Amino acid sequence: MENVEQGSEPILYVEKLTAGYTRGSSVIKDLSFTVGAGEMVGLIGANGAGKSTLLKAVQGLLSGSQGQVVLPAQYAYIPEMPALYEELTLWEHMEIAAMSRGLSRREFAEKADELLHQFHMEEVKHHFPGGFSKGMRQKVMVICAIITRPALYLIDEPFNGLDALAIRDLLAWLEQEKQRGASILLSTHVLETAQRICDRFIVLDEGEIAAEGTLLELKNTANCEREDLFEIFLRLTKDQSR
Repeated sequence: MENVEQGSEPILYVEKLTAGYTRGSSVIKDLSFTVGAGEMVGLIGANGAGKSTLLKAVQGLLSGSQGQVVLPAQYAYIPEMPALYEELTLWEHMEIAAMSRGLSRREFAEKADELLHQFHMEEVKHHFPGGFSKGMRQKVMVICAIITRPALYLIDEPFNGLDALAIRDLLAWLEQEKQRGASILLSTHVLETAQRICDRFIVLDEGEIAAEGTLLELKNTANCEREDLFEIFLRLTKDQSR
C-alpha cells in the first residue's frame, strides 16, 4: 500500500452508532466519528465506558446495533484477550492469517521471518500457545495482524501483560504501520503512552463521546492549563473521582 496523506478521505466512518449486548440496553449511544488514512486515534475512557463495545460494534459483531459504519474490506482486530487455537503452532497461526488474505507462500515466508525476528519469537515459532505467557500470546495476535497488511487496525488495550521490551517493540511497529499509511484506532487506558503516539483522541464517558480532537483541542475544550492527557481526561469525564 502506498503512503496516503493524513487527513484525506476517512478509512473508517461511523455515524450515529448505538449498540449493546442485550435487547433494549445500549452501552454506546449515538456515536459519530472518523479515522483518516495514516492516522492513529486514541480511544480513551474509564473501565465500562464502552471502548471494547465500540470496537466490536464497528465490526458488526453485536446484534441489534444501529447506525452506519463504513470500514475497509481489509482490517485487523486485536482484542484485549488473545484468542488463539491451542492445537495450532505459532507458525500455523501465521500461515492461516496470511492465506486468508491471499499472500503467496513466498511473500508469507519473507514476511514471517522478519516479524518473528522483530518480536523475538523465532525460537518458539513451532511451539503451541498453551505454554505462552500473556505477553507472548498478545505478540502472536499482533504478528498475525501485521502479516495481513491491512488498511485499518482496531486494537483493544494492547499494552496489557507486556513487559517493557515488548511495549517498545509494539510502539515501533505502530509507528512503522502508520508510516506505511495504515490507520489505527487504539483503545487504551495507558494515557501517558497514548499522549506520545496518537494524533487525535476520542474521549468516551458512559457510552457517549465527551470530547474529540488533538491534544491541544482537548486542552482547550477542558480549559486545562497543561497539555497533560490524564488531567484533561479527568476534567472531561463526568465522574472526576475515577
